Amino acid sequence: MGTVGFYMFYAINWIITLLPLKVLYLFSDFLFLLLYYFPSYRRKVVTENLSNSFPEKSAEEITLIGKKFYRHLADLFVETLKLTHLSNKKLTKRFIISNPELIDNLYNSERDVALVHSHYNNWEWLVACLPLYTKYRCIGVFKPLQNKFFDRFLNSLRTRNNAGLAPMNHVIRKIIENQGKNIRTLYGFMADQTPAKPNIRYYTDFLNQDTPVFLGIEKISAKYDMSVIFFNVQKVRRGYYEATVELLFEQTKGLPEYKVTDTHVKRLEEIIRQNPEYWIWTHRRWKYKKQD
Repeated sequence: MGTVGFYMFYAINWIITLLPLKVLYLFSDFLFLLLYYFPSYRRKVVTENLSNSFPEKSAEEITLIGKKFYRHLADLFVETLKLTHLSNKKLTKRFIISNPELIDNLYNSERDVALVHSHYNNWEWLVACLPLYTKYRCIGVFKPLQNKFFDRFLNSLRTRNNAGLAPMNHVIRKIIENQGKNIRTLYGFMADQTPAKPNIRYYTDFLNQDTPVFLGIEKISAKYDMSVIFFNVQKVRRGYYEATVELLFEQTKGLPEYKVTDTHVKRLEEIIRQNPEYWIWTHRRWKYKKQD
């Protein structure tokens, strides 16, 4: 999409998202039909990912999970766009962090934090509202989109509450800068992305498949003496989410290699298995196979 097309999208989005969510969900219902039936979006990828991840499930069960996933995906689309006009009061009513005191305790212990989250349930609302729940300076570590216009658009939504952003290849610089200024910071890492093939250093078992994973969380947390927390985000009902903070490691220095990585990967797998329709199955997560 070029400059003119993007600004047309932006203007239309700005007007449409003035509507309440209950009306926008009517658009979501229509979008589901496009995503799932015609023209459809990556149906083959979703079916293959689900079948390989849950070989014990029947074809009928895989189809049902896939259909639920596309309904959720359509909701995610309108919920993300709604951030354009969703007030903080309404946002924190719809996205609750049930135990922010755990983060407060880490802040009071003067430790920086590596937050592990994923493409499970509504991560954009999490990123947007997290600064409202903590004294930490919040920095989202992100992989820039190829489309620079949508990259800027999404980043403007993510930083609406004074959160910061750091591209993956600049996060070390940001950590050194903040520690030098004695700014206690929480760094959010999206843990379920696929490394570029030349950067793959480790495979782990995830959803019955050898899966390449980033090692940045464990290497950075150990080097800079960070605690590691995991956000378990559950969908309460349409348009409402509740996140529970889980402390994975208060200290990470001296832990066995891959301990942090294997722990957060397995925790995500446990959550996906409970309600698989809320993870993003359209990603080609297993496009790089492990070489024997």
